[in-house]
Amino acid sequence: MNTSQTDKAVRKIDFYFDFISPFSYLAWQRVPQLAARYGYALDCHVADLAALKRLCGNTAPRMVDMPLKLDYSRLDQRRWAERYGVPIKPPAGSHDSSWFNRGTFYAADKKQLTDYMAAVWTRMRRDGRDLAEESSWREVAGDMAWNADGFVAAIRAPESLKQYQEASQRAHARGVFGVPTMLIGKEMWWGNDRLDFLEEYLRDNAASQKAAS
Repeated sequence: MNTSQTDKAVRKIDFYFDFISPFSYLAWQRVPQLAARYGYALDCHVADLAALKRLCGNTAPRMVDMPLKLDYSRLDQRRWAERYGVPIKPPAGSHDSSWFNRGTFYAADKKQLTDYMAAVWTRMRRDGRDLAEESSWREVAGDMAWNADGFVAAIRAPESLKQYQEASQRAHARGVFGVPTMLIGKEMWWGNDRLDFLEEYLRDNAASQKAAS
């Protein structure tokens, strides 16, 4: 594989996700392990999937508005979940992930972002919780041993909305148009089903560096 010297020097995987994306959840079952195995740092970035689509001109209907495609997508999700040995459910009620997405900034401030991601996905994909219900937010705060009132206030605050919008703009500026997206420098992989290509890249870079040392 041909890679530039600059890209070879990059030792970080940027992982872009939206909690509503089942394939972000599925990719999360492998990406941290890949990063650790090949000695890469992992930097996680939330982004508003709907905003990313608008920004890149994707005007296709939502999956929930295409029953045939939705049925197949859920079948595909179950197949991947079985392969990874994890549960997967659609969230009950609202699919509005913006509140939990906005909570990532609170978690990052506490240096607990990856634990928070795992807690949200557990409540959502194992338990099928409604994403927009305050009771769900309080459950996750309890899982994290946080003050629930403080967490709820933080995700409702205008500042978290501003941070969320800015994060989505930054993702778009890097060329991210969907989630999950993994970036190493300028190299990009979109989708849980592209993780084998990501692993090939990591393996080939490791072999090249070993040969050069």
